[in-house]
Amino acid sequence: QVQLVESGGGLVQAGGSLRLSCAASGRAFIIYSMGWFRQAPGKEREFVSAVRWDGAATYYADSVKDRFTISRDNAKKTVYLQMNSQKPEDTAVYYCAGSNVLRPTYYQAASTYDYWGQGTQVTVSS
Repeated sequence: QVQLVESGGGLVQAGGSLRLSCAASGRAFIIYSMGWFRQAPGKEREFVSAVRWDGAATYYADSVKDRFTISRDNAKKTVYLQMNSQKPEDTAVYYCAGSNVLRPTYYQAASTYDYWGQGTQVTVSS
Protein backbone atom coordinates (compact mmCIF):
# COMPACT_ATOMS: atom_id res chain seq x y z
CA GLN A 1 0.00 0.00 0.00
CA VAL A 2 1.01 3.56 -0.70
CA GLN A 3 -0.21 6.58 1.17
CA LEU A 4 0.06 10.15 -0.04
CA VAL A 5 -0.55 12.99 2.40
CA GLU A 6 -0.77 16.59 1.29
CA SER A 7 -0.09 19.60 3.47
CA GLY A 8 0.44 23.34 3.14
CA GLY A 9 -2.95 24.46 1.92
CA GLY A 10 -4.72 27.46 3.34
CA LEU A 11 -6.02 30.95 2.68
CA VAL A 12 -3.91 33.47 0.79
CA GLN A 13 -4.55 36.82 -0.81
CA ALA A 14 -4.30 37.30 -4.54
CA GLY A 15 -0.67 37.76 -5.50
CA GLY A 16 0.52 35.72 -2.56
CA SER A 17 2.29 32.38 -2.33
CA LEU A 18 1.78 28.96 -0.84
CA ARG A 19 3.87 25.82 -0.90
CA LEU A 20 2.17 22.45 -0.95
CA SER A 21 3.91 19.27 0.11
CA CYS A 22 3.01 15.66 -0.54
CA ALA A 23 4.68 12.98 1.52
CA ALA A 24 4.61 9.37 0.39
CA SER A 25 4.75 6.43 2.76
CA GLY A 26 4.22 2.71 2.63
CA ARG A 27 5.54 1.09 -0.54
CA ALA A 28 6.54 4.51 -1.82
CA PHE A 29 9.54 3.07 -3.68
CA ILE A 30 7.18 1.95 -6.44
CA ILE A 31 6.08 5.51 -7.20
CA TYR A 32 7.75 7.06 -10.18
CA SER A 33 5.94 10.01 -11.72
CA MET A 34 4.24 12.44 -9.37
CA GLY A 35 1.62 15.01 -10.16
CA TRP A 36 -0.73 17.63 -8.79
CA PHE A 37 -4.33 18.03 -9.80
CA ARG A 38 -7.01 20.39 -8.54
CA GLN A 39 -10.76 20.52 -8.41
CA ALA A 40 -12.79 23.67 -7.94
CA PRO A 41 -16.42 23.57 -6.82
CA GLY A 42 -18.70 22.53 -9.65
CA LYS A 43 -15.79 21.73 -11.95
CA GLU A 44 -13.97 18.62 -13.03
CA ARG A 45 -10.60 17.68 -11.64
CA GLU A 46 -7.86 19.20 -13.78
CA PHE A 47 -4.16 18.67 -14.25
CA VAL A 48 -1.86 21.23 -12.67
CA SER A 49 1.68 19.91 -12.83
CA ALA A 50 3.79 16.75 -12.90
CA VAL A 51 7.39 15.74 -12.44
CA ARG A 52 9.33 12.81 -13.83
CA TRP A 53 10.76 10.19 -11.52
CA ASP A 54 14.22 11.78 -11.53
CA GLY A 55 13.02 15.37 -11.39
CA ALA A 56 14.67 16.11 -14.73
CA ALA A 57 11.43 16.88 -16.55
CA THR A 58 8.45 18.90 -15.38
CA TYR A 59 5.06 19.60 -16.90
CA TYR A 60 2.56 22.39 -16.29
CA ALA A 61 -0.93 23.39 -17.28
CA ASP A 62 -0.96 26.60 -19.28
CA SER A 63 -2.97 28.28 -16.53
CA VAL A 64 -0.17 27.90 -13.98
CA LYS A 65 2.93 28.02 -16.16
CA ASP A 66 5.49 30.59 -14.97
CA ARG A 67 3.69 30.88 -11.61
CA PHE A 68 3.91 27.39 -10.13
CA THR A 69 6.99 25.22 -9.70
CA ILE A 70 6.98 21.50 -9.00
CA SER A 71 9.92 19.70 -7.45
CA ARG A 72 10.67 16.46 -5.64
CA ASP A 73 13.04 15.12 -3.06
CA ASN A 74 13.26 11.36 -3.54
CA ALA A 75 15.29 10.90 -0.38
CA LYS A 76 12.40 12.37 1.59
CA LYS A 77 9.77 10.77 -0.68
CA THR A 78 8.17 14.17 -1.00
CA VAL A 79 6.95 16.29 -3.89
CA TYR A 80 6.37 20.02 -3.63
CA LEU A 81 4.30 22.60 -5.46
CA GLN A 82 5.42 26.19 -5.02
CA MET A 83 2.58 28.48 -6.00
CA ASN A 84 3.38 32.14 -6.60
CA SER A 85 1.37 35.09 -7.91
CA GLN A 86 -1.79 33.29 -6.99
CA LYS A 87 -5.14 34.21 -8.47
CA PRO A 88 -8.68 33.68 -7.18
CA GLU A 89 -9.17 31.13 -9.95
CA ASP A 90 -6.51 28.98 -8.30
CA THR A 91 -8.99 28.28 -5.50
CA ALA A 92 -9.58 24.54 -5.38
CA VAL A 93 -8.84 21.34 -3.54
CA TYR A 94 -5.38 20.24 -4.59
CA TYR A 95 -4.61 16.55 -4.90
CA CYS A 96 -1.27 14.81 -5.04
CA ALA A 97 -1.00 11.76 -7.29
CA GLY A 98 1.58 9.05 -7.84
CA SER A 99 2.12 6.66 -10.72
CA ASN A 100 3.72 3.23 -10.98
CA VAL A 101 4.67 3.98 -14.57
CA LEU A 102 8.29 4.98 -15.08
CA ARG A 103 7.71 7.00 -18.26
CA PRO A 104 4.02 7.61 -18.79
CA THR A 105 2.79 8.84 -22.13
CA TYR A 106 0.40 11.39 -20.73
CA TYR A 107 1.44 13.05 -17.52
CA GLN A 108 -1.64 15.25 -17.76
CA ALA A 109 -4.11 12.37 -17.61
CA ALA A 110 -5.60 11.44 -14.26
CA SER A 111 -5.77 7.83 -15.44
CA THR A 112 -1.95 7.74 -15.45
CA TYR A 113 -1.88 7.84 -11.66
CA ASP A 114 -2.43 4.92 -9.33
CA TYR A 115 -2.38 6.63 -5.96
CA TRP A 116 -4.09 9.77 -4.71
CA GLY A 117 -3.97 11.87 -1.59
CA GLN A 118 -6.99 13.16 0.28
CA GLY A 119 -6.52 16.70 -0.95
CA THR A 120 -5.77 20.05 0.65
CA GLN A 121 -7.87 23.19 0.27
CA VAL A 122 -6.32 26.28 -1.27
CA THR A 123 -8.36 29.47 -1.18
CA VAL A 124 -7.20 32.66 -2.86
CA SER A 125 -9.09 35.80 -1.89
CA SER A 126 -9.37 38.79 -4.20
